[in-house]
Amino acid sequence: MVWGGVAAETIQLNEDTLWTGAPGNYTDPDAPKALAQVRNLVHEAQFVQATQASAGLFGGPTQVYQPLGDIKLQFDGSHFNYGAYSRELDLDTATARVQYTVGGVEFRREHFASNPDQIIATSISASSPGSVSFTVSLDCALPDHRVHINNDHKNQIVLIGSCSGQQPGSTGIQFAAVLELEISAGNGVVSRLDDDGNGLRVEGADWAVLLLSASSSFQGPFTNPANSTRNPTSLALLAFQEVAKLSYSDLWSRHVDDYQSLFRRVLLQLWTGAAAEADDRAVAVRTTAERIRSFQEDQDPAFVELLFQFGRYLLISSSRPGTQVSNLQGIWNPDVKPAWDCAPHLNINLEMNYWPSLPCNLRECQEPLFDHIQALSISGSQTAKVNYEASGWVVHHVSDLWAKSSAYERDARWAIWPMGGAWLCTHLWEYYTYTMDKDFLQKTAYPLLKGCASFLVDWLIKGPQGYLETNPSTSPEHVFVAPDGKQASVSYSSTMDMAIIKEIFSALVSAAEVVKLLSCCRHDSLWFCMSARFNQSFLQQKLPKMVPLWNGYEHNMSRVLMHGF
Repeated sequence: MVWGGVAAETIQLNEDTLWTGAPGNYTDPDAPKALAQVRNLVHEAQFVQATQASAGLFGGPTQVYQPLGDIKLQFDGSHFNYGAYSRELDLDTATARVQYTVGGVEFRREHFASNPDQIIATSISASSPGSVSFTVSLDCALPDHRVHINNDHKNQIVLIGSCSGQQPGSTGIQFAAVLELEISAGNGVVSRLDDDGNGLRVEGADWAVLLLSASSSFQGPFTNPANSTRNPTSLALLAFQEVAKLSYSDLWSRHVDDYQSLFRRVLLQLWTGAAAEADDRAVAVRTTAERIRSFQEDQDPAFVELLFQFGRYLLISSSRPGTQVSNLQGIWNPDVKPAWDCAPHLNINLEMNYWPSLPCNLRECQEPLFDHIQALSISGSQTAKVNYEASGWVVHHVSDLWAKSSAYERDARWAIWPMGGAWLCTHLWEYYTYTMDKDFLQKTAYPLLKGCASFLVDWLIKGPQGYLETNPSTSPEHVFVAPDGKQASVSYSSTMDMAIIKEIFSALVSAAEVVKLLSCCRHDSLWFCMSARFNQSFLQQKLPKMVPLWNGYEHNMSRVLMHGF
């Protein structure tokens, strides 16, 4: 995140595997007893008491996503008297720029994060030779860290630390960031800062380039950081060896080529002709803030185009093959205690992050989501088995780096919702319908869909009216007025539950047709092996037995059922 300061600038850093904690135990052997109690209360229409009793199904909190640190740039006092200031994020090249003038000299900063070279690069230049002078340092808000100058490379600042977070005294994820400074050959001097010796001062340069690489000891969601074999400092330094022969222009070109191979796949143009040209000229002299304020009056179609492409930029920047799944605030989180733990929330936020990927022609950006679902299915199978005495796998409304699958804590409105994995699985079938990738369907999507559906079959129980229902059930983060006039959140068969389950069952029936055909053509036993528990006709028989979305108990429970998300 580039904040755009002048005399003082902060470039806020994230590394997407920097989380508190370690792999956890997401099971509770006492949960089945609590589940039986809650179900009985729901069947007796005691929804307030069921909501209270559902605390017996709560799990623990998620771990927390953490910021890596900051690059701090400090310029001399003359930069307080600046003019002609502008800053921009160029969506076409994923490059941020800040420009201003001081005493007739134009200063320019340019920033980008390179996916192919895993480097964050900053260029600082001036229109007059010898005008670039500033100090640079690394800072970190996490308590367990230290900063030093690399003894083997005097122009490198090294930040190392540990992220134990919510588990003080435990071995948390280790991390490192290395900042390398290069200046113009003809002019300029680099020296250590006098106060602490852990920063660098540039004086009288024509230009300067800052390159930053970062890494962590994270070795997968099921490896305790104490057992990791990764050395984050060595890995961060290795990145500089890979780019040692590349100039700043080379790095930027490689970054742009990689980014535009995705970004330029889609063009959205809502109007054309003379009106569009006039709008483009008007936009050139209006700031984004001004366009937001005036949007209700002028409706600015070009601003809608910009917002559309900004969403694609965010997904491209935060979710690529090999990265972690895109979380709430994403790789722009500045807080040690971020809102909602900056965790992936499965009751709409994570799905929303990835809804644009296929219609916006960014199929590769979904790979981290599928990796995350795979990890969740592993931890979720234990949660299903122990907590619910069910087969398959289950995930609730929030997860984290460690593939947390159990329910959250504190409030049933969000905690009691075992549909998180099922909603995520709709992305698997949608991916197949867009790509027709049969190998993906057979090896990835179908096994995950089948495990998800297996849990859902066990989760459905026969209700008083003979329908298959979900109990307990909530409509995420909603409450309703129970028959006794009090607020509750736990009932049965919320519209959202039933809609998601029907979608999963229907998707699995369709997927099974394809997988069966492929297996027969290849003369293998995959279809027969994976269909041991249930097959298409089994699911097709279940669908009409499920609670209709409009159905309710005789005492006017339709208002409970219709509090859909």
